[in-house]
Amino acid sequence: MAEIKSHEFSGFIRRQGTPYRIVLVYGPDRGLVSERASQVAARTGIDLKDDFAVLKLEASDLAGDPGRLADEFGAISLFGGDRLVWLRNAGNERGLIEALTAIADTDPGSSHLLIEAGDLKRGSGLRKLVETTPSALAIPCYSDDARGIQALIEEELGGAGLTIQGDARQRLAQLLGGDRLASRNELRKLALYCHGAATVTDADVIEAMGDVAALSVDDAVDAVFSGDSAGLESALERILASKTSVFLVLRGCIMMFEQLDAMRSLVENHNRQPAQVMAERGRGIHFKRKPILERALRHWRLEAINREMRRLSDAVLETRRRPQLEAAIARQALLRACLLSR
Repeated sequence: MAEIKSHEFSGFIRRQGTPYRIVLVYGPDRGLVSERASQVAARTGIDLKDDFAVLKLEASDLAGDPGRLADEFGAISLFGGDRLVWLRNAGNERGLIEALTAIADTDPGSSHLLIEAGDLKRGSGLRKLVETTPSALAIPCYSDDARGIQALIEEELGGAGLTIQGDARQRLAQLLGGDRLASRNELRKLALYCHGAATVTDADVIEAMGDVAALSVDDAVDAVFSGDSAGLESALERILASKTSVFLVLRGCIMMFEQLDAMRSLVENHNRQPAQVMAERGRGIHFKRKPILERALRHWRLEAINREMRRLSDAVLETRRRPQLEAAIARQALLRACLLSR
């Protein structure tokens, strides 16, 4: 199977580049897909600014003419040298799979085919075809885990000659993730904000990123649990305008429901009073959020909490399956939880 794991990519691209003539880069993290596809394209050695050597297509361009892919892949560069066909926004379109099947075992000559796709299930047509073709390589791209986020922080801030304090690093780790491109842009903005300083502090993170990331995400989560639909819409608009992933709001709500679940269990199963539970379990909660959580603790029952956690988790999965509808799917799920809170 010609596939590398997501965490193996850095070593692969540094060590080998791409000996494969057909490369599929896919996954739910659209920013990471775009970033890694660009890195693969750069390693082909082709001048990406040469319009005669690089042809960029949308998958929709092949809808009425699937044979075009074979024609372009087999074409010779006008001035000689290698040629790159770069196909974006691909999926399991029947025409694309048929076209790729036709060229999979042919001699590519001096051509490279680079395909960017969304999340593809194991066994789906496009992914299966690439994984079973000897001359092709599949590169999955999933959202950064804790290790990946820390590596990204080191790469961007370290490259700018900055070190970062522990509390600032912790806050950053909570804010980043979900989309590699958005995370990288936020880090570059932070590095620019701290230009001339030696160390990034927690205050720097709040000042540089809080207005569009931490504060907007926290405002959205608080609005959900307060039943404030107008406040939720306002926070979501700020988040989307700042290019911050709305996934962070879904994750924040799930984490708050998990906390609420543990606390509500003491109320229902151990006959504890909400105020007593808050006093014992709420020490690490920000003082502005405590009234919201205590109100939710009084009114949300365990059955409803667990049902809503499942719905939000399903919404996260659905945004991965249909990334182009991420904002709409998240808004619908969050508004439902908000109305239930109200």
